[in-house]
Amino acid sequence: MDHNLPLITTLAAGFGIALILGFLAERIQIPALVGYLVSGIIIGPGTPGFVADVHLASQLSEVGVMLLMFGVGLHFSLTDLLAVKRIAIPGAVVQMAIATVLGMLIAWTWDWHWGSGLIFGLSLSCASTVVLLKALESRGVLETMNGRIAVGWLVVEDLATVLVLVLLPPLAGLLGGSNSAPAQASEAIGVTILQTLLQVVAFIALMLIAGRRVLPWLLWQVAKTGSRELFTLSVVAAAIGIAFGAAELFSVSFALGAFFAGMVMRESQFSHRAAEESLPLRDAFSVLFFVSVGMLFKPGILLEQPLHVLAVVAVIILGKSAAAFALVLAFRYPLNTALTVSASLAQIGEFSFILAGLGLSLNLLPAEGMSLVLAGALISIALNPLLFAAVEPVRKWILARSSMARRLEQRGDPYAELPTSTERKYLQGQVVLVGYGRVGRRIASAMQERGVPFVIADENRELVESLRKSGHAAVSGNAADPAVLIQAHIANAAMLVVAVPEPLYVRQMVETARTLNPEIEIVLRTHSEDESALLRKEKLGTVFYGEEELAKGMSVHVLGRFVPQSGGGH
Repeated sequence: MDHNLPLITTLAAGFGIALILGFLAERIQIPALVGYLVSGIIIGPGTPGFVADVHLASQLSEVGVMLLMFGVGLHFSLTDLLAVKRIAIPGAVVQMAIATVLGMLIAWTWDWHWGSGLIFGLSLSCASTVVLLKALESRGVLETMNGRIAVGWLVVEDLATVLVLVLLPPLAGLLGGSNSAPAQASEAIGVTILQTLLQVVAFIALMLIAGRRVLPWLLWQVAKTGSRELFTLSVVAAAIGIAFGAAELFSVSFALGAFFAGMVMRESQFSHRAAEESLPLRDAFSVLFFVSVGMLFKPGILLEQPLHVLAVVAVIILGKSAAAFALVLAFRYPLNTALTVSASLAQIGEFSFILAGLGLSLNLLPAEGMSLVLAGALISIALNPLLFAAVEPVRKWILARSSMARRLEQRGDPYAELPTSTERKYLQGQVVLVGYGRVGRRIASAMQERGVPFVIADENRELVESLRKSGHAAVSGNAADPAVLIQAHIANAAMLVVAVPEPLYVRQMVETARTLNPEIEIVLRTHSEDESALLRKEKLGTVFYGEEELAKGMSVHVLGRFVPQSGGGH
């Protein structure tokens, strides 16, 4: 039997060593992600011994990126992206510009050509969506306001990076590369920009107009067969097939193609099942992504150019984070949001490798630059879980020692307080509803139909503004902050309904509510049976978990506590 099978040996070595090192990493309380990266170094060409097929590993990792981005699309709708557009779009553009300039400055000190510095800076400016999602999912904050801002920010970065990838070849001559003539560049730029915009618009229009109808319909037809295998196959085929088609027909990256595929499939009633069915494959191939990153790393760079590596890491972790931190605070978001977004951006990943690789092929980036990008990626990815873990301790430390930070945290927000004209029925005996997502909307709609007065508390300032314009009583802020519940008049409320799955803050909300109103009834939402059992054991309130029939069950429970009232509600 022929054992010279590069695909099988790459999979066996990648999964096997990643399992061992990931397990050991978890046992010593280090994220398993670090073990996956180290396993890639071990089987890569930069270390002696067995060398796996780097080309095959990179292709397999692309599948992981597709499936992961597809999963994001299943949970992140266009409405979510538009909800954070005021901070995500300008924030991402400005932060990328600052990081690019920092990269160019350190490249200038190394006597690199300015074009090489530009490509190098751009490679350091775009964070990894794969790494971010792993971090947010592991902490259960992907669907929170902070999670939506961070993901929206990175989606904008990805879109900007795709534009750069398309524009780079015709600009190579102007930037000092050898693959394009400078005389042709000015004419090509306008044509390329127009073509790129038309392709992106055509793809988005196709997915949002035709895809939103066709994909849910296809999923329904497959589900009616009753075959689990066919359903799983349809989900995977949609994710990978649309990603490939987007790249081939519209020059859109695999990752973004898969993201939009998931986003339009979210319109189907089977979106939750689709997410569950694709989860095992997503986890397996995302491991291969990190293994493939490790395989590209050359450990010798750490000894040959340690100061250069430190400078790159400083730009990624300190420069990008500081820029994002200042930008989020400038948009009047709380300290916790600023720290979360900063930690989200303090790493680089898949798009950085693609950008650096293209720069290398166009003779715009020296080989040293590619090695430094990989070193920065490896170190920043390994440190990123630690940065996320430090968010809450750092927030408390800053607030305890900085009067300016406390003033910023308490600064006036026109939507942080109910208007003085608010009717009395919303100030006494009302329901305080925390979160206005898919579940919160259904609960609010049911209460409105029955004439039950309620006040909505949500972190999304733009959403609160829209709610007030439509006549709802709403306050802006994180309900874990006692000030937010106080402004919602929790002291006189009949019930607190927490419709957001934020296990980190639930206890704080319950403690604040019961301190101010010992008789208040509390209804909670969770995402797992284990978490539900724990909250019930702690007697924090009536608990609902899961996705199916969640909103309906919570609505029935809430309405059952109120005598039907006549009138139109809000």
